[in-house]
Amino acid sequence: MIKGFKDFIMRGNVIDLAVAVVIGAAFTALVNAVVEAIINPLIALFWKADANGNIGIPVNGLYGEVIFPIGTLISAVISFLAVAVVVYFAFVVPMNHFKERQAAKAGVAEEPESKLPTEQELLIQIRDLLEKNAAQR
Repeated sequence: MIKGFKDFIMRGNVIDLAVAVVIGAAFTALVNAVVEAIINPLIALFWKADANGNIGIPVNGLYGEVIFPIGTLISAVISFLAVAVVVYFAFVVPMNHFKERQAAKAGVAEEPESKLPTEQELLIQIRDLLEKNAAQR
């Protein structure tokens, strides 16, 4: 059982995943700092903040003014997109390129996609076969 665990840890996937999580957490903190320092003040130029510091659209409700925190939503979207872009270009694109190079070195050629007949072509073939069978009778 210990040998199996050791093989699992030494396989490399666990180490790569741990590094990705740590780098992702550090980058998320960086993105959040940029959003708080630059994006939120820009949003505050257009919408006022309430007593709690929430930036958003004020609406008069039954019990007073309510602020819809649009700033929080915009900040979260920007943070997500920034992290997604970095993960894609820093991890996914290089890994796909690496896998393509490894496959090329191993001599594995990608199979060309065979063109399947369209529905209309299949119907024409069926019609022709039916006409041919009717003519033989």
